Amino acid sequence: MSPRRRNAEGAAAARAARRTELLGTAAEVFAARGYAATTVREVADAAGMLGGSLYYHFDSKESMIDEILSGFLTALWRDYDAVLARGGGAEQTLRGLVTASFQAIDRDRPAVVLYQNEAKHLASNPRFGYLAESGARFREMWTGLLEQGSRDGSFRADLDAPVVYRFIRDTVWLAAGWYRPGGRLSPDEIAEQYLALVLEGIRGR
Repeated sequence: MSPRRRNAEGAAAARAARRTELLGTAAEVFAARGYAATTVREVADAAGMLGGSLYYHFDSKESMIDEILSGFLTALWRDYDAVLARGGGAEQTLRGLVTASFQAIDRDRPAVVLYQNEAKHLASNPRFGYLAESGARFREMWTGLLEQGSRDGSFRADLDAPVVYRFIRDTVWLAAGWYRPGGRLSPDEIAEQYLALVLEGIRGR
């Protein structure tokens, strides 16, 4: 490899790393202050740079939240699909999905908060059409799993899948409001505590 090419690749890697760092900062600021209430200048201040310099990396505030949310959902579905691909019974799959969800909170807590707070508003923008598509996919996956468990005896026969899905969704993702990485319990340990409560209520008798 020529020195010129090596230098070019090194510069590209540095720009990519800086872009990732800036997205992390933007996610923290958006999550803390709200997307609509946050200015590009405030993101730049938090990143320790001039407001105009941020436009070297992103053309708008909208571009930043787009990359944050699309990246979060891509990673989350990668983990969910891995759980589903393993097969297993309904309870085992539910355990895997809940654990993957808490791991996502640990990995991308600001993005989870943003998704919870902003997805409904942003979904009306054609640029963010993937948010509604992902929401529909979430519902289909969870209600299908719960209905499967009711049929095969893993879960209660009288279980109302849409209601239980909403309970699981809300109680898991709202944990992003209080969870902090590096706490007393790991994401997997928190998931086990949560699953002990949920499964006691829905497991087949």
